[in-house]
Amino acid sequence: MTNKKSNYKKKGNVIKDLTRKILKLLNQNSSSSFNYKQIAAKLNITDANGRNQIIQKLEELKGQKKVEEADRGKFRVLPMDKYYIGTLDATTNGNAYFICEELEKDIYIPARNLNRALDKDTVKIYLYNRRNSTKQEGDVVEIIKRAKTEFVGVLQLNKNFGFVVPDDAKMYADIFVAKNKLKNAEDGVKVLVKMTDWPSNSKNPFGEVVTILGMPGDHETEIHSILLEYGLPYEFPKNVEDEVSKISFEITEEEIAKRRDMRKDLTFTIDPKDAKDFDDALSFEVLENGNYEIGIHIADVSHYVKENTIIEDEAYDRATSVYLVDRVVPMLPEVLSNGVCSLRPNEEKLTFSAVFEMNEKGHVLNEWFGRTVTYSDKRFAYEEAQEIIETKGNIISKEVSITGESYRVQPEIVDAILQLDELAKKLRKKRLQQGAITFDRVEVKFNLNEKAEPIGVFFKESKDANKLIEEFMLLANRKVAEFIGSKKGVPSKNTFIYRVHDEPDLEKLAKLQTIVSKFGYKNVIDTKDKKTTSSSLNQLLTDVHGTGEANMIETLAVRTMSKAVYTTDNIGHYGLAFDYYSHFTSPIRRYPDVMTHRLLQHYLEGGKSPKAEAYEEKCVHASNQEYLASKAERDSIKYMQVKYMEDHKDQEFEGVISGVTEWGIYVEIIENKCEGMVRIRDIKDDYYLYDENQYALVGQSTKNLYQLGDHVLIKVKNTDLERKHLDFTLLGKAEK
Repeated sequence: MTNKKSNYKKKGNVIKDLTRKILKLLNQNSSSSFNYKQIAAKLNITDANGRNQIIQKLEELKGQKKVEEADRGKFRVLPMDKYYIGTLDATTNGNAYFICEELEKDIYIPARNLNRALDKDTVKIYLYNRRNSTKQEGDVVEIIKRAKTEFVGVLQLNKNFGFVVPDDAKMYADIFVAKNKLKNAEDGVKVLVKMTDWPSNSKNPFGEVVTILGMPGDHETEIHSILLEYGLPYEFPKNVEDEVSKISFEITEEEIAKRRDMRKDLTFTIDPKDAKDFDDALSFEVLENGNYEIGIHIADVSHYVKENTIIEDEAYDRATSVYLVDRVVPMLPEVLSNGVCSLRPNEEKLTFSAVFEMNEKGHVLNEWFGRTVTYSDKRFAYEEAQEIIETKGNIISKEVSITGESYRVQPEIVDAILQLDELAKKLRKKRLQQGAITFDRVEVKFNLNEKAEPIGVFFKESKDANKLIEEFMLLANRKVAEFIGSKKGVPSKNTFIYRVHDEPDLEKLAKLQTIVSKFGYKNVIDTKDKKTTSSSLNQLLTDVHGTGEANMIETLAVRTMSKAVYTTDNIGHYGLAFDYYSHFTSPIRRYPDVMTHRLLQHYLEGGKSPKAEAYEEKCVHASNQEYLASKAERDSIKYMQVKYMEDHKDQEFEGVISGVTEWGIYVEIIENKCEGMVRIRDIKDDYYLYDENQYALVGQSTKNLYQLGDHVLIKVKNTDLERKHLDFTLLGKAEK
């Protein structure tokens, strides 16, 4: 009989990480107790010296009250409040922070204590004080659930094996791939690799190639890499497409008879000029009493996407459409998203509607919710609706970019848009008075050529036409949530899907005030109560609008906010100042809206409240998918920015210092919002150190400061498409 190989070097050497190994073993078997021989066997320790170390370590742990002697000579882990379960937030330098609701602060986990845990893994840690310090650190003793097992990276091939170097900067280990797991991938290609194992005696995880994506730097390769990095699909399975082809798209007289017929009501859509999926339409009618009947009509996706079907399963898995710079990855197959469900002009459509009677002050006097059939008379781009608003309707004909043809705007549609604009402004004013926060941030957009390469950058701001649509969508979402969630002002117990937004973090607000003070905005944030906090933030955002530091301060202000999420537990929406808020208006691109439609119809038919647990699980999934989609969207913008800057390496730009760290400064170029780094080692005129209190790099000889918000001149030093990173050369401070 052969002995098992020991996991440590003999000759009297100290066994490495013995404390962690013992605690991990005992934690994984917390209901059992073990003697030193059993522990030695499980750790593959076979000699007397190793067993003696285990005996000594068990006595130490007993004295530290980490384990207890359950029986004579048999030990088990002590159930202590020093063990916590939570999520890891890894950094790019190999360390991590542990996040747990039970703890007031995030706990630092040094790289040596990660025990093979990765970013966003659910883990169990042991909490302890650092030696000779009151500061706490964590030690990962168990990985409960991996957040992800698939990674995108570049294959480095050797004769009989390969290593995949992950794109994800937070993945600190390359993945070993045996020859028979390479799927014939060639050296230097980008692949999707699945992590299959991480042996205890290996510093690298083992994996297998799942998909060969192509050469790094190739446009399609990089876009697909962005999606796969976050587990987002870029095509529909064949069985889903086949199932969609079987759906009947005919609108029968029998179906119309079940609905409110609103086909004769004046109805139109206002969307981006390049939109293909039209979730929502507005109808407008002046009533005999002088009030207005306004319908918010939403694609009735739930009529076509039935529960317990593979189309439904796919929509749930995706949970959201993903909007990359050069494409949309839809939640629903194109036949549904751009075809039968899309509220295209001059077509009858099945819709789910919120219809309101409103007076000229913007007060809702009556409301109705239900399934309808509608007919859109006209499709407007935002730019066309904006021109109607700006010219007060003084348009005879207009060359339209959508059709390339001249058309005459119907007077009744002009009147409708102008009246809806007035009402929208009253609704918006009321929201702001009640404490809503307005983040009217500039969006970075790209002009692309036929190869999807960026040839120009432009900024998109929200104007009155955008705000018109926004206000009526907000109205519908709020009123639907109130209709289900509140009965005569008293919260109901009916299960529903809410979009909630918690109050901002006071510590983050205090830090924001410190930063903005350096730009001259002294004592502007008033946190006395919810209303003063909101109004002071709004004033700050108004004051910085159009300045060089605007984008940076707006970004920092957004970061003080909690994340909006989906849940069945309503706490209101702080940012919008609504006690009740749901998502009802975009079921083509958001799965929670589909759930909202189904539940609303269920209650309209007199149904009883279903149990919340299953819906809460779906809400958590939808929130997670939304977060991943937003990261992919940001990565696609960064990728395009880097690609755009490749052709501008010799150009000098003025930028604003948007971040300061111990390794350098981040600079955002004013004219195109591209952000890159100037590394501290590349600033040659002095030796610079990071001053955390001043948010600055300080020259040790000259005392020269490069401070957050300073205007500087830079050139592009290096562009890295794979890492989506720009390196800048600092030319000096810009003249004021």
